[in-house]
Amino acid sequence: MLSRRTMLLAPIGTLAVAATRAAAASGKMTLAIHQNTSAGAGYRGSLEGWARAGIRNVEITARLLDDFLKADSLAAARRVLTDLGLTPVSSASEVPGLWEPNPNHAAALDNLKRRCEMFTALGLTRTYAPVTATATFKQDDYKTGVDNMRKVGDVAKQFSMTAMAEFTRASTFIATLGTMLKMTREAAHPNMRVLFDCYHFWSGHSKFEDLDLVQPGDIAHVHFQDVPDMPRELLGQATRVIPGDGVTPLVKILRKLAEKGYAGPLSVELFLPKFQEGDPFELAQEIRRKSEAVMRQAKVI
Repeated sequence: MLSRRTMLLAPIGTLAVAATRAAAASGKMTLAIHQNTSAGAGYRGSLEGWARAGIRNVEITARLLDDFLKADSLAAARRVLTDLGLTPVSSASEVPGLWEPNPNHAAALDNLKRRCEMFTALGLTRTYAPVTATATFKQDDYKTGVDNMRKVGDVAKQFSMTAMAEFTRASTFIATLGTMLKMTREAAHPNMRVLFDCYHFWSGHSKFEDLDLVQPGDIAHVHFQDVPDMPRELLGQATRVIPGDGVTPLVKILRKLAEKGYAGPLSVELFLPKFQEGDPFELAQEIRRKSEAVMRQAKVI
């Protein structure tokens, strides 16, 4: 465990790396919250509320950071984190068009460079973008997708960051864990990894057996949420719920991820208006209570 003195004196980026290594060494996972969960409170408001509730690991979103920077600086954004004792463990780049074949890929890479520059100023070492493409694709397009992953990895490498692709249930390009693992392995880039989202995994077309394909190091970050007990046909981006409130076999999934060597943040990302517009402090208390109960049952905390 890091001492309080070490936490106060160390650069925030060093803390993020140290926390990750400590978790890996212990075989445990840590709770985090994604800023999408309290989007209505803004950059500062979400972080202040969560810190009061005892949250220490956070995931930053580009959109909330942009809003904060309209009236303040990156240095001030960083001070919010350090003053609250928070460690930024990942970031949502919100850059579309990074993965699938498209004529605007070069521009997407330029946008990613700008995001990486901003995020590194906050001490971040990881950033991701979901695969949201809904066009019709052919077999050869996946070769282009692998090449695009390598290019994204090259950008991340310039900033000593890890880039991550998130498969999403509604994508027509990469919607499953199996396809994502195949492509990232073909890309074989040291700065390119998988972001595993529990909601997209269990509500989509992936199979639980796909987790057997995971190898240590494949997954660099995990989004942690539950699937409500309702017809899958009615599920959407906003229907995810707090871990423990749904029907996802989260304990079983966490045990399998631990077996496969994952020891890092579990970042709760929610979109329902009652969460996003709710009080960040009260919501974080509820998230912490329910999520940590699941984590304790899975023996990853």
